[in-house]
Amino acid sequence: MLVEERAFSLKKKREVAMKNLSKGKKAKNRQSLKDTLTAYGFLSPWVIGFIFFTGGPILLSFLLSLTKWNLLGQPKFVGLENYQQLFSGSSDFLNTLKITFLFTLLNVFVTVSASLFLAVLLNFKVRFIGIFQFFYFVPAVMPSVVMTSCFILMFNNQLGVVNYFLSTVGITGPNWLGDANLVWVVVGIASVFTFSTGQMMLIFNSSLKEVPIELYEAAHLDGANAWQRFKNVTLPSISPILLFNTVVATVNSFNGAFTLLFPLTGGGPGNATKVLSLLIYEKAFKQFDMGTASTLAFIMFIIVAVISILQFKLSDDKVNYG
Repeated sequence: MLVEERAFSLKKKREVAMKNLSKGKKAKNRQSLKDTLTAYGFLSPWVIGFIFFTGGPILLSFLLSLTKWNLLGQPKFVGLENYQQLFSGSSDFLNTLKITFLFTLLNVFVTVSASLFLAVLLNFKVRFIGIFQFFYFVPAVMPSVVMTSCFILMFNNQLGVVNYFLSTVGITGPNWLGDANLVWVVVGIASVFTFSTGQMMLIFNSSLKEVPIELYEAAHLDGANAWQRFKNVTLPSISPILLFNTVVATVNSFNGAFTLLFPLTGGGPGNATKVLSLLIYEKAFKQFDMGTASTLAFIMFIIVAVISILQFKLSDDKVNYG
């Protein structure tokens, strides 16, 4: 009888324990669901914005790229005909693509190098460093139209201040914006004063301040000079930020080329600086060929996505995340 009572008591305790465990699991699941919904709630503005302002336009651009449409009447479905025409070689697309890659290489190199150089200067211990940071950043927030107008005046072959200074040393100034090769010099210099340079300078400046001073002290004790410390200590320490800024600069070079080149060169002289964004503008708002313009826009989206993925993949073994 005593054994049966003990067995019954153990059974009741086991049942109570199972009920408590079940209640605990349910409470934990409810809390987990609550946390998940809270997280999605905070993410929802970005998700909604992406769907309506990024994902939706990309999808619509792809659908329009399969049509012929001049903004009048209904779009006519033509399948991949627009893509075939672009890659057939009969259009100026391939040459424009080459110029776009050239501009991207130049713009990324100039903006990343200039922003890193300015960030290094800002880390020198001098008085009034905040004033220098202010003046370094001011050109970056100047409206592109104003900035490019200044460059057009400065590099004017007759009235420009650049040719004036060249004439004072006996050099006849060239027609900077009228020469297919020299125009790239102006584009490269103008790239320094874009928003990307100022933005990346601040990011580099913050990352440089996070490099442990002990690493510099150890390198100095080993006899490393300034360049060796920069190469072997600074660059590996900020390599994740360097990769981030390079990817951002690449994306901005494709997407922001229009705001720099349209008022500065208009794609000229000839078609020397006509990049994809300028060709898209020409097809859409001058020739009213929305199908081809959408095709070009979707191709540019694919190119930017592929290049960004390659940049991350190729830098996996070169970036120090430690």
